[in-house]
Amino acid sequence: MTVPVCDDKTAALQRIETVRERLNDVLKGKQEIVHFVLVCLLARGHLLLEDRPGLGKTTLAKALAKAVGGRFARIQCTPDLLPSDITGFNIYNQKDREFEFRRGPVFSDILLADEINRATPRTQSALLEAMAERQVTVDAERFALTDSFFVIATQNPHEQHGTYPLPEAQLDRFAMKLEIGYPHRDDERAILAAAVTKAGDVRREDERPILEPGELNSMQTAVAAIPVTQPVQEYLVSLAAATRSHHDITLGVSPRGLLTWQRAAQAWAFLAGRQFVTPDDVQQVAVPVLSVRLGAERGDTHGLISQLLQVVKAPTWS
Repeated sequence: MTVPVCDDKTAALQRIETVRERLNDVLKGKQEIVHFVLVCLLARGHLLLEDRPGLGKTTLAKALAKAVGGRFARIQCTPDLLPSDITGFNIYNQKDREFEFRRGPVFSDILLADEINRATPRTQSALLEAMAERQVTVDAERFALTDSFFVIATQNPHEQHGTYPLPEAQLDRFAMKLEIGYPHRDDERAILAAAVTKAGDVRREDERPILEPGELNSMQTAVAAIPVTQPVQEYLVSLAAATRSHHDITLGVSPRGLLTWQRAAQAWAFLAGRQFVTPDDVQQVAVPVLSVRLGAERGDTHGLISQLLQVVKAPTWS
């Protein structure tokens, strides 16, 4: 089967390409990471960045929020952080003699939860409803979040003291897990050069949003509508079944995780300009999607994912 090129999404892809260029400018030398971030965003997923501090995670989140024209909020997770510090709380207004709701940082378009594993499990759970249903419940009253609500959470795998590992239910709310890593030597030198030449110079063009209001939501809707043929869906189901029966995997992919995998493959196909999903799209997003939800008893998780992709036969595509 020949894969046709999608022509009716050309304008949208050009806008996304402009967003990509801006993100590549702020996170130099990490084109692959930027591409996965866009895939995760278009798939209406949430992103977990597991890496060392100082690698540009906050800068990336801020630049993304500005590019898509969204409101950005940041939470510094600490052991004394309360659920109400995330969702908001009701406070009594003495003047009006009634309670009014003070919205927390979760009422944003892009939320950065920095060092999420330093918050207690009770506080971590405050994000569960927001990430899964795009709403929060405070004092039995529900408040809707934006349709494009996107969480970027970070955790440092090397500082285990004083941390609370994310439970499986929380991890399954994330669509992908990525590691940024250190930049290459030339890119790191470019970062130093840019810091010198831009000292005192405010680049106001980087403050302007690239996408129009509602445009991101329209793109996400278009991604969700990209057809997935029955052979590709059977391939996904077979891969999920393989994760559940592998002797080195203690926790396989859940049905929710399988839906996330399919949506990520749709986003990958969208960015490639294709009209439907191919087995290659499924394979391209396998590592970041499965890394966040597979419980490996021993061995390298990436190696196990590679094994699964080699063992499970993909449908013929030509």
